Amino acid sequence: MQWQDEAIILGVKRHGETSVIAEVMTRSRGRHLGLVRSGRSRTMQPVLQPGNHVDVVWRARLDEHLGEFKLEPIRLRAARLMETATAVYGVQAMGALLRLLPERDPHPHLFEALDIILEAMDQPADAGELFIRFELAVLNDLGYGLDLTECAATGSREELVYVSPKSGRAVCRQAGEPYAERMLVLPAFLGEEAGVAADRESLAAAFRLTGYFLHRHVYEPRGLTENAARDGFVQAALKAMAKGEERQAG
Repeated sequence: MQWQDEAIILGVKRHGETSVIAEVMTRSRGRHLGLVRSGRSRTMQPVLQPGNHVDVVWRARLDEHLGEFKLEPIRLRAARLMETATAVYGVQAMGALLRLLPERDPHPHLFEALDIILEAMDQPADAGELFIRFELAVLNDLGYGLDLTECAATGSREELVYVSPKSGRAVCRQAGEPYAERMLVLPAFLGEEAGVAADRESLAAAFRLTGYFLHRHVYEPRGLTENAARDGFVQAALKAMAKGEERQAG
């Protein structure tokens, strides 16, 4: 059996003296593993860095076998991704999110989103917003999507400022104010004012929002702990945004 696709490198692990097992996110075949012979060579090591965009050919005798990869570079961006803490942690954190999904389960929209976010990693504000939307998309694909389009209590689409921690649905200001202390904040850039850019405060609220539902629906039921790279990305992105806001204020 054989197929060809575009893919983004998520990681590798050593296999024998000269080979590696590469983990990639493909455009049309989901997250996939494959053996790369001579993957530890000087030629292949730069190609097999997380975040690189490659062309991959997979071959195996049977579909259920591990199979072998033949890889050709399309966009080698790993060196640039290692220049900032936001990018270093971001690549790892998105890889960890994709590992929550079944192997070989197609998610073409997540491939596209991953590719776009990796190109924006040198802009912390943009990367932070895109990362939040990536987490929301993963939650949706896992069957725990949030409904942020209308108020769970009134059906209104205006002044959506809260999210119910129980239902994962938006709540308008009027219906949610009596229970505000128990509600999660819905940042403006995710709600009715989707054209509004995130600032440090709203981005922090968004990280708390997605983190809450990931913990409740995914990590806790599976007996997992939150990947440390996510916390690293959150802290790096918020720190970079704070510095940017200070420069603008000065």
